[in-house]
Amino acid sequence: MLIAKVVGSVVSTQKDEKLQNAKFLVCQVHDHNNQPKDQYVIAVDSVGAGEGDMVLTAAGSSARQTTLTKDKPCDAVIMGIVDSWDLGGANVYEKWND
Repeated sequence: MLIAKVVGSVVSTQKDEKLQNAKFLVCQVHDHNNQPKDQYVIAVDSVGAGEGDMVLTAAGSSARQTTLTKDKPCDAVIMGIVDSWDLGGANVYEKWND
């Protein structure tokens, strides 16, 4: 799993029929201290995330384990919206403070 911030979306009108009605979001990976990395992933949104949300993503075969993505040709999925995270007893991110 990776922590990432939703920074955009991808529109694709021509896609595999198994991906019809799937929403694709551009996610910038962040490190454990909430610093953005120069790494991005396009992920199928399975939880209703939106731009600016910090999310949990999974890739590879794990991406095909959600109800929305089961048996579908995707390599990355957003499977959670982050409310907060702590590291070593210190708060790194709080959704309601942004």
